[in-house]
Amino acid sequence: MSAASRPHPSIRPVIPDELPEFFRYLNDHLKDNGLHGAPLFQPLPRERSSFPQDKEAAFTRGMRTPVGDAGWRRAWVAQGTDGILGHIDLRARPENGAAHRALLGMGVHRLARRQGLGGVLMASALAWARSATLLEWIDLEVLSVNEPALALYRKAGFRQTGEIADMFRIDGEQLSYTLMSLKLAR
Repeated sequence: MSAASRPHPSIRPVIPDELPEFFRYLNDHLKDNGLHGAPLFQPLPRERSSFPQDKEAAFTRGMRTPVGDAGWRRAWVAQGTDGILGHIDLRARPENGAAHRALLGMGVHRLARRQGLGGVLMASALAWARSATLLEWIDLEVLSVNEPALALYRKAGFRQTGEIADMFRIDGEQLSYTLMSLKLAR
């Protein structure tokens, strides 16, 4: 079945018991980091892109932490007939006094890119964020070379608030980080 004729995936929250499957998806997704024409989307070397175990542990703790408490995290997946086709997550900012803001992370699997799934995931997470009365802002950090992601974020209303030049040196490249924010309208 071609990608265009597949049924549209459903968006649903990730529950903690599903995290092992979610981490398998993430590791498969990260195999594309900067390879085969895909932009570098994580600040990891291309040939060693995987989700570290310490981050798995922090992700798992965050999913079990109440929203508003330090370290909370919530995630959603796009579930299709081929399994998980994309994800988006929101998490607490680590700085004290920033409980009114969240950080966003997301990705779309190679089988579902350039089909509008990123926008659907974004709309789902932003709808949840608007209902979480604590949150007023969503922030993100994206590698400046990731033009498809930058375009998606701009389309969703995010505005660039800064750029850190030469933030990373990966595979012999100097990479900048673009900082973006969205003020949540209620």
